[in-house]
Amino acid sequence: MQNKTGTKFEELCRSGRKGVAWLIDPDDVLSPEIFEDRILEAVRLKIDFIFLGGSLIQRNSINEIIRFIKKTEENIPVVLFPGNSLQFSPLADAMLFLSLISGRNPDLLIGQHVNIAPLLENSNVEILPTGYMLVDGGQTTSAHYISQTIPLPNHHPELAAATALAGKYLGMRYFYLDAGSGAPNPVSTELIKEVKQKTNSPLIVGGGLTSLDKIKAAYHAGADLVVIGNGAGKNPKLLSEVSAYLESIRVLAN
Repeated sequence: MQNKTGTKFEELCRSGRKGVAWLIDPDDVLSPEIFEDRILEAVRLKIDFIFLGGSLIQRNSINEIIRFIKKTEENIPVVLFPGNSLQFSPLADAMLFLSLISGRNPDLLIGQHVNIAPLLENSNVEILPTGYMLVDGGQTTSAHYISQTIPLPNHHPELAAATALAGKYLGMRYFYLDAGSGAPNPVSTELIKEVKQKTNSPLIVGGGLTSLDKIKAAYHAGADLVVIGNGAGKNPKLLSEVSAYLESIRVLAN
């Protein structure tokens, strides 16, 4: 199994070039024609990754969606962002092997992982061991409700930093700070900064990133990869704005 996706995460972290992932909830996929247009737009904008998953998937269409993406564009890695062990496809390039270290729900710390481990062993899907941390974004989100956990307080960065550090000592290589889909407030810059300083690991940040200014703040605080889902739906220009910004900082990085 090649380590292409993990290598790309780590290169974003080392180089400071930053990256963007477009999060697709399978339940939100529209007609094939509209979806194909969106995939082609993601290619044009040089999106780094497509994340696929959600807290509650009502239609088991993950295989079908990945086939469609690969038929339209093979070069953007498709990374599973699963809410549970049922949200798996051997057709994906990689999978965020998420342990919800911010909560105390044993099923999401290790339980679901045991169920899916034999499938992963027999697949070519790249495994990305990720410490997943839900952060209070100002309202209860679907991720909070489904996980049945209390999110980390946004105004106590030292608690999040200690949690991430424990995850690093447990062997996790990547970290994901998530305020939850539709959160009114993103993860605070102070919290991002503390987690980045403590772990010095590739850091993914998502939830509540509804404007370019919020995304810039996350990057400047230490995020290596931002995830845009609902934000792109509410502001169709957001992905193109982020793409243009990344192009400018990558030119400077060179």
